Amino acid sequence: MNISTIWRKFRSQQAFCLAALLAGCLVFIGCSPAQSAAGNSVDPKFKEQVLQVIRENPQAILDSVQAYQQQQQQSLKAAQESFFQEMKTNPKSAIGDSPSTGSASQQIVLLEFSDFQCPFCARAHDTVKQFMAKHQDKVTLAYKHFPLSSIHPQALPAAKAAWAAQQQGKFWEYYSALFEGQKQLGEEFYGSIAQKLNLKLDKFNSDRNSPAAEAAIQKDVQLAQKLGIEGTPFFILNGKTFSGALELSEMEKILASVSK
Repeated sequence: MNISTIWRKFRSQQAFCLAALLAGCLVFIGCSPAQSAAGNSVDPKFKEQVLQVIRENPQAILDSVQAYQQQQQQSLKAAQESFFQEMKTNPKSAIGDSPSTGSASQQIVLLEFSDFQCPFCARAHDTVKQFMAKHQDKVTLAYKHFPLSSIHPQALPAAKAAWAAQQQGKFWEYYSALFEGQKQLGEEFYGSIAQKLNLKLDKFNSDRNSPAAEAAIQKDVQLAQKLGIEGTPFFILNGKTFSGALELSEMEKILASVSK
């Protein structure tokens, strides 16, 4: 079996390939639980063939991996540029069904990808609140759910609760309450916020536990992944990206740059 044949099969079983490269080439590559599970079913004979090819052709393998990474980067860049252009030409489509507030004109759109249990997101919330209070007539803020459930167990339940509040027109009030009371996240707190906002509790509980809530949040997560977003908070302001808990002055500079 020659190297080209091996590599084609190698690419078709990507999960194991990455693991084999890690062992054979000392290259660190992160993988998801799904990829790890797939790797366990690889044919032992094929595994040995791949390792043999790596040992005999290390540079060829590295060149192929680099070419693959470049291809992935190009695909990511194309997806980002397409979405950023859509934000400018068709902001309503970029916002989609996400909750939005601020300017109705949607000429300048700020997308916030956030996680209700992320401490940096809570800090960023304070800045975003100040920013929107000052620019609500100029900027449209839209929220995209990006719960990092593997490290924040309450991120997804909180996102579902916020989505349920959105169905009763109270998303932004609920959003602020979650960030401001982040240390209290849990079932009791979700119900308490709903009561304070005078939500219909039966509908609230039904909505947050519905397949529709899961689907809406997953749609946002898929968008984040498509755009190569890996952490929170992450913002896109008319095609300009920035992340972390920025100071108000820094957000002001970014706004000035997209307003020219």
